[in-house]
Amino acid sequence: MNMNLVVFLLIMSIILPMGIFYIGEKKQSRFKKILMVNVISFFGILIFSTICIFSQNISAAQATADINPFSQGMGYLSAALVTGLSTLGAGIATGSAASSALGAISENEKIMGKALIFVALAEGIAIYGLLISFTILGRV
Repeated sequence: MNMNLVVFLLIMSIILPMGIFYIGEKKQSRFKKILMVNVISFFGILIFSTICIFSQNISAAQATADINPFSQGMGYLSAALVTGLSTLGAGIATGSAASSALGAISENEKIMGKALIFVALAEGIAIYGLLISFTILGRV
């Protein structure tokens, strides 16, 4: 099934019922009927196109042979951006959390454990970014 046709049908399943509603008399009962037609047609087309797309047979050799150098480069770029931005965010969060924790610990030494938890949560952001970049690199 052609992807352009699917996109066109999905857009028309949204536009046509709402257009018919706005052209005609605006009543609540009519709105409910039009909304039901909209929902049924949209999800019907979506389910039908999903079944058509996933019913095709594809082999692993065919899928790996179609790797585009542009997509591979974008994969490396996205992995670098994920790692860099998550590390930058973790550094900003750790800086503010650690300075606040030091100020709180200087006033009351009993809250040291709670303060360290917040600093560790901020460091977890960098680890999550690193895990996501490994996932991206595993697919490239």
